[in-house]
Amino acid sequence: MSRIGKQPITIPPKVKVDVKGQRVHVEGPKGKLDFELPSRTSVRVEGVIVVVSRQGEDAQDKALHGLSRSILNNMIKGVSEGFSKQLEIQGVGFKAAVQGKNVNLSLGFSHPILYQIPDQIKVTVVENTKLTVEGPDKQMVGQVAAEIRSFYPPEPYKGKGVRYVDEKVVRKEGKTVQ
Repeated sequence: MSRIGKQPITIPPKVKVDVKGQRVHVEGPKGKLDFELPSRTSVRVEGVIVVVSRQGEDAQDKALHGLSRSILNNMIKGVSEGFSKQLEIQGVGFKAAVQGKNVNLSLGFSHPILYQIPDQIKVTVVENTKLTVEGPDKQMVGQVAAEIRSFYPPEPYKGKGVRYVDEKVVRKEGKTVQ
């Protein structure tokens, strides 16, 4: 058995899990998520527990078993608690602002960067330099944070750019005169 896949998932209160064939629908206070199971796995709901099982014993079946269980666990956690990533902007004159469904980033370029926020994702800006990306879908939260960071990743000489709050940037020494 897969060590991860054989663990049952407990459904918290206020969360509904619906299984129709290979499609799993999870609904909770933070949102709604859908997932199409791989053909080699199946899910059954037993009261307040979700159990993921697989058909065969080959390596791909075992891998999909653990993957499906992890994705379903993240979906259930996401609709009940939600996920968040925090970013910070460092640099003179660098700032961000939320305008409706867009994030306006001023990152030292000749033009502002407008990033459209996807559905179910909430971006908040504090002090013009601290961004928080929140949502029920763990993959989407990480993707939005990575895309915002990719506009100006932290550079190693002055440390300017967009970085995760817990990210350490290794600084380099600049050129020296001999």
